[in-house]
Amino acid sequence: MARHEIVMPQMGESITNGTITKWHKVPGDKIDLDEILLEISTDKVESEIPSPMEGRIEEILFPEGDTIDVGIVIAVIEDDLSVPFGGKASGGSAPSPAKKEDVSASTASASTAPAAASQETEEGRRFYTPLVKAMAKENGVALSELAHIKGSGAAGRVNKADFMNFLENRGSAKPAPVAAKAPTSSVPAFSSGDRVEIIPMDNMRKVIARNMIASKMTSPHVNSIDTVDMTNLVKFREGFKHEFKKQEGFALTYTHFVLYALVQALKEFPQVNASIDGDNIIMKKDINLGCAVAVPGNGLVVPVIKGADNLNITGIARSLNILVEKAKTKKLTMDDLTGGTYTFTNNGSFGILAATPVILQPQLGIFCVGTIKKTPVVTKDDAIAIRQIMYSTHTYDHRLIDGEQGSKFLKHVHNTLENMDAKSLF
Repeated sequence: MARHEIVMPQMGESITNGTITKWHKVPGDKIDLDEILLEISTDKVESEIPSPMEGRIEEILFPEGDTIDVGIVIAVIEDDLSVPFGGKASGGSAPSPAKKEDVSASTASASTAPAAASQETEEGRRFYTPLVKAMAKENGVALSELAHIKGSGAAGRVNKADFMNFLENRGSAKPAPVAAKAPTSSVPAFSSGDRVEIIPMDNMRKVIARNMIASKMTSPHVNSIDTVDMTNLVKFREGFKHEFKKQEGFALTYTHFVLYALVQALKEFPQVNASIDGDNIIMKKDINLGCAVAVPGNGLVVPVIKGADNLNITGIARSLNILVEKAKTKKLTMDDLTGGTYTFTNNGSFGILAATPVILQPQLGIFCVGTIKKTPVVTKDDAIAIRQIMYSTHTYDHRLIDGEQGSKFLKHVHNTLENMDAKSLF
């Protein structure tokens, strides 16, 4: 008998939980390798999750509609079909498979499965998930104290948010551990009587905060900043954008030219496309460009153009357009959000001149551009001319990329943008 636990997957670097929107199977059903097991939704991703193995659904531990933290067991699959459903000995009567309409009720009740298998433990008349019990242990909270917490989860279950609210009001407990802590602030704590509004961070913002701190603690950030003359590209785009829109069905943007230039630079400086694992340098054979996309009301996502080194500028533009549309409609998959080797972000769309972004771990660099602005400049013959100038920043990990290489990378991007024969690329 080999029972395999299926956990809530992580749907992207900044995703901490997911909502089960639909189960495609019920306990007792057989399932094939890669057959869809369930559908999961987050604020940024909606995805179908395939089965990692062939077997039979032994247990479904949470009903549709429940929001579960990443890493929590949500189902159990038995891969030995000779074992009767439910694990009964030979000759015993195996329980009949549950009906689809019974899944929600059965998973919310502790009487339908052993406590350990259902990921809940009974303490008196209450049930607590392993996550809540672990948090209670870490914070020195006795299980008897948990009985006073009003649960907001299914069947009144105490969830992570309930426990955190309890800790905040308890006063004497030490804070729950986090992946990385910011330095202790000298700003005094505010009380409810002050003229301030206290708004607890949601899970997404907490994870983003931890990831940003962890990146700064991991990578010594260095920024090389310079201006690039985009005048020729501005003129070309103005004359070609209508033809491109008619041909492709979407707008030609300056981002497409920058992404193309980044690919050329990453080919020339492959270490910038690498990552670090301990004392080892991991050289990546593919260039997978992450491109930050702002989603109104949902923050920022970074979908990835896979194999960008095998695409021409039109291919890059098409791939990016597909990812942007999927981001806007919350159709990005796990594959769309993972595997990036280098990231690009455009602050110019917000009218910003320049910025110094934070590296997305475990990558070694991120490239940021500002707005394109008409600027008086001194030409080579000492004349003054109005040019279309754009600031750009190459932020890189100084553990591997030194100032010379980081600056040469930036200059390579600039040379490509200033000197490319754009017409020949389409």
